Amino acid sequence: MTDRWQGPAPAGADLARCIGDVDGFVAHAWGRRPSLHARSGDDTFADLLSINDVDSILTAMSPRRPAIRVVCGGREVPASAYTRAGTLGSRTLTDLPDVERLLGLFDEGATIVLQGLQRTWPPVGRLCRGIESYLTHPVQANAYLTPPSSQGLNVHHDTHDVFALQTYGRKRWVTYAPVIAHPLPGQRRRVDPETLGDPEIDTELVPGDCLYVPRGTLHAAATTGEASLHLTLGVRVVTWHDVARRLVERTRDVAAFREALPIGFARRPDELRDEVPGRLKQLADLIVDTDIDAVADREAQRLWAGLLARPEGALRLRLDDLDVDAQLAPRDDLPFRVTVTGDRLRVRRGATELEMPAWVEPAVRALLTVPVRLGALPGGLDHDSAQVLVRRLVREGMIVVRPDAP
Repeated sequence: MTDRWQGPAPAGADLARCIGDVDGFVAHAWGRRPSLHARSGDDTFADLLSINDVDSILTAMSPRRPAIRVVCGGREVPASAYTRAGTLGSRTLTDLPDVERLLGLFDEGATIVLQGLQRTWPPVGRLCRGIESYLTHPVQANAYLTPPSSQGLNVHHDTHDVFALQTYGRKRWVTYAPVIAHPLPGQRRRVDPETLGDPEIDTELVPGDCLYVPRGTLHAAATTGEASLHLTLGVRVVTWHDVARRLVERTRDVAAFREALPIGFARRPDELRDEVPGRLKQLADLIVDTDIDAVADREAQRLWAGLLARPEGALRLRLDDLDVDAQLAPRDDLPFRVTVTGDRLRVRRGATELEMPAWVEPAVRALLTVPVRLGALPGGLDHDSAQVLVRRLVREGMIVVRPDAP
């Protein structure tokens, strides 16, 4: 027996925090056009990343390249202009941030960029995971600290969708019609300023505002009279091109496609053309004979395995004495999939796959679905067996032991 992916469907609260009406956004803006959700200067994003947080990251956490970079006037500043050497234990590091030089560049008009915050800053990581779970597309996060009257990047387009969340100060954003629809990584187009036309959106973001910019949409941002800090959530969408590319990759398992092109093919292209239709038919037959369910399952598993777990819950603590009142819960809201074959059970969640006896299935489903007490697990497990199961799922990062409820 094989189950579909199961677990609580995310409500979209993290996405709604950014853009408001999720259903309206998905129906009318997602992948189609820029969309502004303005809140008129409230502090809804204040807990994500503040100026004080950036100060702490730069001075206390010493982010190394490429977690930090600097841009000015549309160009990247060489790392040698703001890094220094230092030691960590007995090892010499050459790419530590030189805070005084960084701030000097900032004072001269440069933008400081903190990259990959979904991995290093828990409030941002939680937001990204929530949006990932709803969209089922990977999300990354960068922060841009820009001084007054400055512009980090010139008019350009990205190959990922962007949510720009203003957390401090003000920043003017201008968007223009795309030069290429739904560009893939590597598909960038040069921008001729004379052909930009009228802006689609010309607005100044204030704290609490969010601007969605689909990939391919030309845009630029600049500060006016005050400094700005904003988060950019980049959605690295999975495309039909990705699916097709992975299907074509299956030809490596077919001997005919591993054959060399005919000797002299570049001098006699007519001979090569004669062979192309037959090879294309072989490819078409291979694709037609593909197990569609297996393709869909592989794409789903690829996505779930690649998403980051929520920042909390990694430490395997409180496992020595699990009594009947121990409070257990799924580590995060990743779905799970259970397969029972004979007397064996396989459970897959995220990048982890476990095998265990089939008779623990009711308890496993409960542990991966809702908070539950150890003594209330279904399936008739005795206390020792329940402890063994819980310890294994905790060690594999699937569930956590929560502090006792008051």
